[in-house]
Amino acid sequence: MALINTTLKPFTAEAYKDGKFLTVTDADVAGKWAIFFFYPADFTFVCPTELEDLADHYAEFQKLGVEIYSVSTDTHFSHKAWHDSSPAIGKITYTMLGDPSGLVTNNFDAMRPGVGLADRATFLVDPDGVIQFTETTSEGIGRNAAELLRKVKAAQYVRAHPGEVCPAKWEEGEATLAPSLDLVGKI
Repeated sequence: MALINTTLKPFTAEAYKDGKFLTVTDADVAGKWAIFFFYPADFTFVCPTELEDLADHYAEFQKLGVEIYSVSTDTHFSHKAWHDSSPAIGKITYTMLGDPSGLVTNNFDAMRPGVGLADRATFLVDPDGVIQFTETTSEGIGRNAAELLRKVKAAQYVRAHPGEVCPAKWEEGEATLAPSLDLVGKI
């Protein structure tokens, strides 16, 4: 199912953040940029490298007004235990959503059929609750927070500048394109 330009579905999930348990709902995301960063499971192999990379870039995301929600089908209790026992995961200050029921994971169509684990999937949701970006990789391919940050900047630029688009490898401050009949066939 194509989720680009669809709206965030209602959800309620228990989470772990900053040494506390809290309840997070779709209403908490409203009006903000948000990344939902799905991963298969706590206490695994590629997942902590990705989550640590995201933690290392979290301040940069926050400067852009982006909140991060990591999500797996583990419980919020498991997230706390992992946070307390792993130096890499101990760096995390963003929200770790527990999704043992699979509601959030299924809302994003990121559940592996018959397995009960989330795919390695990323979604960028804009302040209107609309999904602007999605990426899914196979089990053994980790994601790159710096590249995700670049894509967030591009999405925010396009939102703020209607009629302009960001070309491949676009970096903040570089030239953009204004699609027109004059450009067809010249790029």
